Amino acid sequence: MIKVITFDLDGVYFPNGKANFISALGKLGISEDEVKRVFLKSPQMNQQYKNGKMTDEKYWSWAVKEWRLDKPWQEIVKLMIDGYDVNESVVATVKSLREKGYKTAICSNNFPARVNGLQEKFGFLNNFDIAVFSYEVGVNKPDRKIFETLAKKSQVEPSSIVFADDNPDNLIGAKEVGITTFLYEGFDKYLEQLKSVGIDV
Repeated sequence: MIKVITFDLDGVYFPNGKANFISALGKLGISEDEVKRVFLKSPQMNQQYKNGKMTDEKYWSWAVKEWRLDKPWQEIVKLMIDGYDVNESVVATVKSLREKGYKTAICSNNFPARVNGLQEKFGFLNNFDIAVFSYEVGVNKPDRKIFETLAKKSQVEPSSIVFADDNPDNLIGAKEVGITTFLYEGFDKYLEQLKSVGIDV
């Protein structure tokens, strides 16, 4: 019996954040390729940052230098947060599931500046019973440790947790722990997947 339902943040709860950030930096003269090179495709820096082994100041000071921007790093973080909005359908579903007695959870590769900024702007953590972030655990998905932490915080058997991700590789660690997994292919499809395991959506 499913008791805990996990939701992704980027692209699901917050649908347009990355795209809007890329667009905003474009207005400062940074090409999309250059934004992605630094923000999305620098494995060593991003992994250390999301693993909690690098401070906000160190990472964003590096990013600002790479982009050759004459701005304080805090201003670039604010620019990122300003571009985020919420998917109201997802928010309504999360709230409805909690009202029906399910626990809602987040399991996310993330970093403090974004999580704290989005919490300050939207108070999104108030809609979730469990939140597991890579920078707190010290590893990224698909490492099984992050899913073991999810199960421990949920206080239920792993098979009672549903986890979905649009990256098939990220499902591996969850499956190893015994969590019920789905490949995320859009929110409507996810609702159908939840119904298929008996969840009253």
